[in-house]
Amino acid sequence: MDKIVLRDMKFYGYHGVLPEEKAVGQPFIVSVEIFTDLTQAGLTDNLENTINYAQAYQEIKTIVEGKSFNLIEALGQEIAVALLRFYEVPKVKVIIDKPEAPVPGGTIGARIEIIREKDYEFKLGLLKLGQ
Repeated sequence: MDKIVLRDMKFYGYHGVLPEEKAVGQPFIVSVEIFTDLTQAGLTDNLENTINYAQAYQEIKTIVEGKSFNLIEALGQEIAVALLRFYEVPKVKVIIDKPEAPVPGGTIGARIEIIREKDYEFKLGLLKLGQ
């Protein structure tokens, strides 16, 4: 399967469980892989036949900079579901780096990777029903 990769998008956000993370904020680096068939785009050389990555960037920026999450896992989830809905693609991968994650005595680089597929929301609904 083909994919479009947007990598190393740098944003400033207010995500974390510590009060200072919510108040002061910190940098986040987001990369995404959007799986889709790029055949028509390659044959036609027409933007309408592919994912407009400027639009995808704006969608991601709105989520990272406009919302606040305790966990980068939740941030990644929000981005993945938004991309699946907006583009109706079969699969996305979201990588979030938190290069200055505070820990006792200093900071570390933390990363999550989330892969979601088109039928994820259906599966999630079944999981919630089972709780």
